[in-house]
Amino acid sequence: MADIKFEIKESLGTLSESSKGWKKEVNLISWNDKEAKYDIREWDGEHKKMGKGVTFSKEEMKGLRDILNNLDL
Repeated sequence: MADIKFEIKESLGTLSESSKGWKKEVNLISWNDKEAKYDIREWDGEHKKMGKGVTFSKEEMKGLRDILNNLDL
């Protein structure tokens, strides 16, 4: 399996932290030298290991924002 290259362009915030120190973060990440996308996933403290996550284009992130804004929380 080929290595995945990534660069965190901007850290946007932390949603939670597990008892083992992993943080669920929202970041703007460039994967394999491609255009940066919004990304939500868990990371170890050094950003060397990551969990499964989901990425969003700018338009998808706007759609998610609109959905969240309409929730009655």
